[in-house]
Order: sequence, then structure tokens, then C-alpha cells
Amino acid sequence: MNERREIKINVPVLARVEGEGALDLHIRDGRIEHLKFSIGEPPRLFEKFLEGRDAFEVPDMVARICGICPVAYQMSAVQALESLFGWRSTPWIEAMRRAMYCGEWIQSHSLHIHLLAAPDFFGYSSAPEMARDYPDEVRRGLRLQSLGNELIRLFGARSVHPVGARLGGFHSAPPKDRVIRLLDRLRAALPDAENLVAWTASVDVPQDQQDFVSVALRHPSEYPLYSGRIVSDTGLDIPVDRYEDHFREHQEAHSTALYSLLDGRSYLVGPLARLNLNWDRLPEPVRSTLAKTGIPFPSRNMFHSMLARAVEIHFAIVEAIRLLENYEPDIPFVSGECRARSGFGCTEAPRGLLWHRYDVGESGKILKARIVPPTSQNQARIAEDLHRSIEAFGLDRADDELRLHGEKVIRNYDPCISCATHFLKLKVIRE
Repeated sequence: MNERREIKINVPVLARVEGEGALDLHIRDGRIEHLKFSIGEPPRLFEKFLEGRDAFEVPDMVARICGICPVAYQMSAVQALESLFGWRSTPWIEAMRRAMYCGEWIQSHSLHIHLLAAPDFFGYSSAPEMARDYPDEVRRGLRLQSLGNELIRLFGARSVHPVGARLGGFHSAPPKDRVIRLLDRLRAALPDAENLVAWTASVDVPQDQQDFVSVALRHPSEYPLYSGRIVSDTGLDIPVDRYEDHFREHQEAHSTALYSLLDGRSYLVGPLARLNLNWDRLPEPVRSTLAKTGIPFPSRNMFHSMLARAVEIHFAIVEAIRLLENYEPDIPFVSGECRARSGFGCTEAPRGLLWHRYDVGESGKILKARIVPPTSQNQARIAEDLHRSIEAFGLDRADDELRLHGEKVIRNYDPCISCATHFLKLKVIRE
């Protein structure tokens, strides 16, 4: 084995759907001397765009923040603004919002598992390359993603940047015949979802046990999606309006995205954190499917995130069936008077906790907005994981092996990385 005293790996571009990132790794004398994971996209200023706009404009505007999970931004926004106004949604509106959100989980998780993550673990450079040997698995992923998009479209009029949601509910109620047809597709997808859980559990992932803090919503009786209290596995249990008492964002010089810490410590949000904290809230059919894998939860292995996403796809299909099987159109929205104060909302985006705060004036205009997305909350955890996982992988590995492992670690968090498999451009300087 050739001795390498000093290696510098510079990854200038991490292409993402929403922006760009980079990784700098400096190894000296068999130790990581410097590791820096950064996000370098220009600030998008969405929170400033919202200032001065009418509160009723916010749901359509925030949907443009993300093309993969626009529903999450809409649901956190309407929750915050309706709490501010003192509006109370009907049980029908709450159930249909939850059903729409299920569609987003299905399509987002399926995209990640089949097109982004799986090629890493099977030794392929892309999903099309993997499809030559695993055509049925890739087709399954496309079927599930299509199903999720159709569920979003049912309520949102379109699946990308949907426009059907509004303050107070929805602009219209879907006709019953469309819901019945979609229910048939949901029921037909159950075998795909069950097989996906078994398939992801069978993937040979690294056994990399780590110490991290899981943070997610927790609901008294449901698997968290649209509502709940913010909890952690270290004892945190707060309402969403107390978020700023415990979570602090700060700027790092090398990144335009803010880092977030919980009482001074990095933490994990997303499917693995949700499942770690809420596996007992899964409906019985989903718990049974998970139990058959033999993989216990809570899990300290970050690479069980792919399995957690598969479990949540199964859950979302089961939940959507439950919510829609006795569907009848109802009054699609409620209304009330605007009130000047601050409102808070928090839901579970596919990638994790999504927290919103809005300050609204007497005229109903937004005075100030604050949005904390899951990817920025995971940024400090990703940096820690890269350091720990690359060391465990072996610093004496070839440069290309280190690069590929770094890709696998980052992609495992699903941080809105683009569909291009080769998202790391590697430059190695040997000294």
C-alpha cells in the first residue's frame, strides 16, 4: 500500500435541485485535518419576497421554494397563518390536507430511493444504467412516483407547484368519481409498497452506528405528518411556537445556507428521525411489514434512511386509503377575520421538520417571515456524518473511492440533490 502523507480533495460543485454545494477534504498523516461541507447557492430571499404581500398570497408563493415538496411549504404556511387568525379547519379539511401530503411523501421518497440512492448501493453510476439489470425495480419506482403525483394533483390541480390549497382549506373539493378511481390505484399499489420495504431492507448497506439526536413531530395518535409537538430522543417536547427557544441558526463563513443547532448540538430531521421517534404510531399493516425485515428501530445507522423512506411510502399509501375510502365532497374552506400578531406552523416535509413563522399587520400584510427548511437543519449533521463515516470507511482508500463514499453519505440525507448521479466533481492535490 502506497503511503500518502497529505491529500487534498476539493469538490467544487454539488449539484442540487435548489442550488449548489461543495466539499473540501484535507487528509494529513492518516487523519482528517480539515473537512468542510458547504452550500454556495446565492440567497433566494423568499422571506423578503413575502414582506408586504397579502397573507392569502403566501401559500402559492412558498410553493415555489421547492419543486419536489411544494405541499410541505404550503401546509406549514397555512397552519401558521390560520393559527394567527384564529381560524379552525373542519375535520374534512384536515383529513384532505393530510391526504394531499401523503402524495408528496410517496413521490418524493420514491424518486430518492429508486433514482438517486439505489444506484449507489448496487454499484451503478445512474438509474438508467441500473435499469438494464433491475428493470422491474426502476419501473416500480416510476409507478409509485406517478401515484404520488396524481394524489397531489387531485387536490392541487397540478403536481408541481400546486395551486389548489388556500388559507382556510382548498379552492374546491375533488369530485367523488376521481377519488374512487384514485383509490383503486392506491389499493393496487400496496404490493409494490410492501415489496419495496423488503427490497430496501435487503440492500447491503454499511454498518455504521453513530451517535446523533433525532428530532421530529409527535402526534398523540397518528404518525406525524401535518401536526404535532416537536420532540427529540434527548427529552425535548415543545409546542411549535416554542421552536425559537431551543433551536438557533447561525452563519458559517463557507456556506450561504444557515446551520441550525438544538441547544448547541447538531441534530437529525427526516424519515429516519421520524421513524426512530414514532415507529409505535405506524398503523398495524405497516408495523407488520417492517417487523418482517428483522431490522429494529430506533436505529443508529444513518444508512437505514432508505428503509425508513420505504416504510413511509407504505404508510402514506395505507393512510391515503383510510382518509379517502369514505370520501364525500364537502365545503372546501372556512374563513374569518385577519388579526395582527405572530403565527407559527410546523409540518413534516419528506426531508424533515419544516418550520414557519409569520408576523402580520392590521392590514393583513406580511411584516416578517421566517422559514427553516429541513436541509439547512441537517447541514451540521451531514458534516459530522461525513467526518465519522469517511474515517470508518478508511482514509487509505483511493481518491475515487473516497469521493464515491462522500457522495453516498451526502445523498443519503436526500438534501434536494439533483437527479444527476455524478454530482461531485473531484480535484485532488497531493503534497
